[in-house]
Amino acid sequence: MRREDIDPRFFGDRLAYNRAVLVEQPRRWLVVAGHEARDDEGGIAAVGDVRGQLRLTFRRLEETLEKAGFALGDLVQIRILTVDIEAVTAHYDAVLDELAAADCRPASLLAEVRALSDPRMLVEIEGLAVQ
Repeated sequence: MRREDIDPRFFGDRLAYNRAVLVEQPRRWLVVAGHEARDDEGGIAAVGDVRGQLRLTFRRLEETLEKAGFALGDLVQIRILTVDIEAVTAHYDAVLDELAAADCRPASLLAEVRALSDPRMLVEIEGLAVQ
């Protein structure tokens, strides 16, 4: 598989996302449904804490990817949905930290929605991974 980052965008000196990611001849695709900050018992964790929910949501994404034989760095697209875009942008360094640690450079979307499936959820992240 060959991967090419198209038109990378930076926040300061840190890669934030790519406008597009070209993947030629992938062997495997994984479409990842929306993930949220759920604790080990299935309840919403870090209620009212955007940073905490972002970090835990990335952990849950990573767990799902690993179960399918993928890594966070295999994500070529993520979509972050939030009910509070100002709070997420104020804590976007948490997203950048997670992506940088995994050498992950996805095409991405950050959008505010009116509601998520549980009123305690502040963010939901879905993605597409390829190998």
